Amino acid sequence: MLHMRRVAAIWWAILVVLVLGVGTSLDLASAAAPMCTPTRPDSLGPFYEPNAPERDSTGQGLNISGIVRSARDCHALGGARIEWWSANSHGDYDAAHRATQQANSDGHYHYTTDFPGRYPGRPPHLHIRVTAPGHHTLVTQVYPQQAQTILGVDLVLVPE
Repeated sequence: MLHMRRVAAIWWAILVVLVLGVGTSLDLASAAAPMCTPTRPDSLGPFYEPNAPERDSTGQGLNISGIVRSARDCHALGGARIEWWSANSHGDYDAAHRATQQANSDGHYHYTTDFPGRYPGRPPHLHIRVTAPGHHTLVTQVYPQQAQTILGVDLVLVPE
């Protein structure tokens, strides 16, 4: 009988430790804010020009959309400023393929352009520069695949 009480006491102790231990870790996990992986920065390149026209389209055929977010807690950065520039179908950078737009209040954006031409020595790509209050400026590039018409790209900025 004494042996059964000891076994029961040990099982109760184990159960209490498991319940309290798991409960504590669950509370800590739920209290932690979600983190978003920052978008990988890339080269600004030699052809950036500030003050591109406000527009969300510089052509047709390639549709890029997503949400601008903070790496701190993944919340959307409404009103973030997004600048775009890319080479035309001949591989030349021109004013027709430059744009500035603002993400909407939910951080969403949609940009339509022509598939970028191949710039000598580089795969087809589009440059992006994103700014939002309280965050470091993000400069990156996206690399669509040949014949790709839709790209989903969330842009995640690092807090200051």
